[in-house]
Amino acid sequence: MIRVLASLGRAGIGAVGGVGRAGVLLVAMFAGLWELLKRPLLLVEQVYSVGTLTMVIIAVSGLFVGMALGLQGFYILSQFGAEATLGVMVSASLVRELGPVLTALLFAGRAGSALTAEIGLMKATEQLAGLEMMAVNPIRRVLTPRLLAGVIALPLLAALFSALGVLGGWYVGVGLLGVDDGTFWAQMQAKVDWYDDVINGLIKAAVFGFACTWIAVYQGYDCVPTSEGVSRATTRTVVHSALAVLGLNVVLTALMFGN
Repeated sequence: MIRVLASLGRAGIGAVGGVGRAGVLLVAMFAGLWELLKRPLLLVEQVYSVGTLTMVIIAVSGLFVGMALGLQGFYILSQFGAEATLGVMVSASLVRELGPVLTALLFAGRAGSALTAEIGLMKATEQLAGLEMMAVNPIRRVLTPRLLAGVIALPLLAALFSALGVLGGWYVGVGLLGVDDGTFWAQMQAKVDWYDDVINGLIKAAVFGFACTWIAVYQGYDCVPTSEGVSRATTRTVVHSALAVLGLNVVLTALMFGN
């Protein structure tokens, strides 16, 4: 019993210490934001790396999710004679919840794990130490551009996911199941609000992008500089990012739509 309590205590102390180190690292990254004004190409390169290279999986996933929503929504709504509101159901579900959340989970699995592995390998091969020896701050030079790139890229990816999801739902509802084309778009435009739905969904995506990228760069920077340590850090990135996204989604949904 004592051994179990001792192990739980060590785990708790380690978790608190990790949160503290992550917070200190975040402050150090914020301190380097002004240096990006001198080197904007660093930010552009990272937006391309974490955003553009993730577009394929986001686009394909969004299309398939929208098609599945169209099928399920038509089946449910047809039982109440409300097939005309299929566009509202698909678009509202995507821009409010599924778009930001699923995009963030896919982002964590693809871009977040890549960031952790990249920074972890830079630490294992002493590239970060080499930057310090050349009087270059590795946090500001390596980590800060990646953090800001994640915050910028994820809302754009979420918008792409939702747009293609709506097209997938339109194809299934109108093209395959016979829902009226004009009614599909008219109902969606009338019921989906720009601020309450679209803007709040993009705010969610930005918060998720910040959380996922922060976790990814911290795990890479704090990992044990061995091949096993990098692999474990990559796994922790995906797991912690998924839990953070789902937890933050509950809080943000309650704040935005809970009245």
